[in-house]
Amino acid sequence: MNQATQAPQRFVRLLPAHELPRYTHVPGSGTPHPYRDPLGHSYNRKPGPPKTLHETEWAENRSYLIALDYFNLGYYWEAHDEWDRLWRQSGPDATVGRFLKGLVKLAAAGIKVREDSIHGVRRHAASAGEVFADVAAEADCDRYCGLGFTTLQFAADRAAQLIYRDDLELGRPLRVFPFLLLPEPLPLAEGSES
Repeated sequence: MNQATQAPQRFVRLLPAHELPRYTHVPGSGTPHPYRDPLGHSYNRKPGPPKTLHETEWAENRSYLIALDYFNLGYYWEAHDEWDRLWRQSGPDATVGRFLKGLVKLAAAGIKVREDSIHGVRRHAASAGEVFADVAAEADCDRYCGLGFTTLQFAADRAAQLIYRDDLELGRPLRVFPFLLLPEPLPLAEGSES
């Protein structure tokens, strides 16, 4: 049984000491932009470039682990932002860059749920699934950066097919997908570098 079909999954924060934002940003909703608005949860604290993500050292990359925590807790904009910065730092054309592009698109699908754009959810989720399939074929392995390609493709397919509630509390982080992205093996993240 693969990880995506097990019920129920137990959530494990990868970086439990990392402080979570007080809300999740939903573009166009009235939530303050995290970096540009003086009321933003990260105003005057925009992070610098992250450490480049390497497939064999993923468990030591704080930005990657923080983004997984954000995603699994329903902070989709913040996960998207972390993965996007990693994508740019790691090289968009490298295998790891294309893998991160799939995660960026999956997080974008979560943002589109919060924006009540079912077309956007389906478009981003389907695109994420295609990216994961391409990277799986190129990398010729079952797992990449701790995540199984079967789980990722299942997650993208599932995200594109669901019907979502439209009464979600604005800015409240809420997991909208019925799956978690849990890397294996779970890293001992507390000693990780940024």
